[in-house]
Amino acid sequence: MAVGLTVLGAALAFPQARDRGYRLFRDMESRRQAPKDSEFVFARIRYNAGGRGFFGGGGWAHDYPDAEEHILQVASEATGIYLNKMSYVIIDLDDEAIFQYPFAYFSEVGEMQLTEREIVIFREYLNRGGFAMIDDFDSQYWLDHFQSQMRRVFPERNFQRMKLQDAIFHTFYEIPTLDIEPPYRSGDGGRPTFYGYYDDRGQLLMIINHNNDVGDFWEWIDQPRYPLQPSTEALRFGINYFLFALTH
Repeated sequence: MAVGLTVLGAALAFPQARDRGYRLFRDMESRRQAPKDSEFVFARIRYNAGGRGFFGGGGWAHDYPDAEEHILQVASEATGIYLNKMSYVIIDLDDEAIFQYPFAYFSEVGEMQLTEREIVIFREYLNRGGFAMIDDFDSQYWLDHFQSQMRRVFPERNFQRMKLQDAIFHTFYEIPTLDIEPPYRSGDGGRPTFYGYYDDRGQLLMIINHNNDVGDFWEWIDQPRYPLQPSTEALRFGINYFLFALTH
């Protein structure tokens, strides 16, 4: 019986995966737009990954579009921001259209291999006050890799470990602890850690969810894949990030 259930589960998963792949392809081809009256738009960033994965590097699209639709639906109900679950777009990092969006979401940056144009655009985006959320990557190796990529953007800046008293953890929800459970174990066994990336005035430009995958919690919030408590906390983190991007 257990084997039969496992096979059935796998069979059900394949149509879901195909549907997601089709939606991703369709949305990219049509350059889908968020509703024009949205006060907040979730911008998922496609970056150069050195040709790895589908569409030139698939990690950037991990959890799309369920993660977006679930967190945006909750945000629309919990906050006074006018948006809905379709308030999201895909933006190329080398496209100046990114300047229209104060919040940028990056997934699996261990694959990132920035082009020269991406470096210029990303630097300008952060200098103009854009805010980036970095998610879904683990291990010290990939953290070091991402730091090396960001040193090409701002050579003198480093990641700084964040503390519970930092404002972003209290923007809307009061986050009680940063000692949280990830959806799955890190490749090298590391615990979830939050790093900040700051400008020369001390303004937070980017939050880095290392050894964690907040978007995976968002994606599966409507199914009993993960425990409820860390799943709901992941929603609270996300909404705090959104509000921080809009108000800072």
